[in-house]
Amino acid sequence: MTMTWTVEQVIALSPDDKSTKNGKSLATASKWQTLGTNQQAIWGECRGSGKKPYRTQIDLSEPAFRCSCPSRKFPCKHSLALFLLLANQVDLFTAADPPDWVQEWLEKRSQTASRKRAKAATADPEAQAKRIAQREAKILAGLTDLDQWLQDLMRQGLATAQTQPYSFWEKAAARMVDAQAPGLARRLREMASIPHTGNNWPSRLLAELGKLYLLVQGYPRLATLPEAVQAEVRSQIGWTQKQEDLLTSPSPLVVKDTWSVLGKRITTEDNLNVQRVWLWGITHQRPALILSFGYQNQPLDTSLIPGTQISAELVFYPGLYPLRALVKERQPGVDLIPPTGGIVNIADAIAHYGVAIATNPWLVQFPVLLTAVIPHQKDQQWHIADPHGHHLPLQAGFDAWSLLALSGGHPVMLFGEWNGHSLLPLSLWADNRFAPC
Repeated sequence: MTMTWTVEQVIALSPDDKSTKNGKSLATASKWQTLGTNQQAIWGECRGSGKKPYRTQIDLSEPAFRCSCPSRKFPCKHSLALFLLLANQVDLFTAADPPDWVQEWLEKRSQTASRKRAKAATADPEAQAKRIAQREAKILAGLTDLDQWLQDLMRQGLATAQTQPYSFWEKAAARMVDAQAPGLARRLREMASIPHTGNNWPSRLLAELGKLYLLVQGYPRLATLPEAVQAEVRSQIGWTQKQEDLLTSPSPLVVKDTWSVLGKRITTEDNLNVQRVWLWGITHQRPALILSFGYQNQPLDTSLIPGTQISAELVFYPGLYPLRALVKERQPGVDLIPPTGGIVNIADAIAHYGVAIATNPWLVQFPVLLTAVIPHQKDQQWHIADPHGHHLPLQAGFDAWSLLALSGGHPVMLFGEWNGHSLLPLSLWADNRFAPC
């Protein structure tokens, strides 16, 4: 084996605490009949309750997982156990040619990737144009209704928002879903909680209503706006750009670099699981966001493991402050090296955020990589402090005791998402060792 995985990196892939617990219990040599490896993959046969063992395999080049067990979780407990064995007891694995059931899977993965690349030119442009026109009409009709809703709210005064039930916001959001503008629906649902959070809720609600109004007024005027603004407004409304269209666009922003995988966060919107994975380019010193989606129990992408580094070429989606990207081409293999660069001074991090929010007023999460901060409690509120004495508040409800324990009261490299009010830590490096938060 050419590298050493850590338990923390493996656990970061677990779909839930139960899978982690079960995976750890199976991560013992006595549970496995065979354990093998080559330069690309590891595999094993785990004893189960039936006559046949569960065949488990991991393609380490991404990584990707497969198991013959009936579990709908991804990765399953057997995959986690196999990966934990690699992290803890690599000597248990025998170097060998992969058995047929592993080789067939690896070949099938290669063939699937080839088919995806060959699918680009099969779309019917005439039918696509018709679908786009129909959706445009629905969105414009929905924006007319939303404009009137906003006008009514402002005439009544913001004070009335605090007395409105959740259905007041949900009905407006549902109308945007019907109008095929899911981005506006999400913003409306997020606004519903603002009137009940903190003394300064009127100013925060007014700011969010202003951003919403900008979209309502800007979308009908798309043709008069610069290309970057058009792309951003369409994205905020809820239009999505297909990966193949992005890859074949005439002038995409392409960045080839060594990328540190900084952190991962999964949120749920209705029945849709949304995974955000943040990368940091070592040479270009720029962040990138890789999004993946899964409905209900659909597996999410596990090829980017926090705490690792990959060499890849990324294509960025167009916008006012490009963050979201697509992995266009990736070199096989990963490294386990802490990120280099980042920001030492919290004041500089906030200055970078100021530039970003001035460029793109609809920015929600902003990535912050701080090289040396210490968590501490101040006035019953958790903060982080840098060597210059600057502070950032942590998001309410975040369990900072584990963060303090991992740091030991010493400076650590910390990565998190800043929303303009508080920081949500996602990962840290203490003594060059990665740990998810």
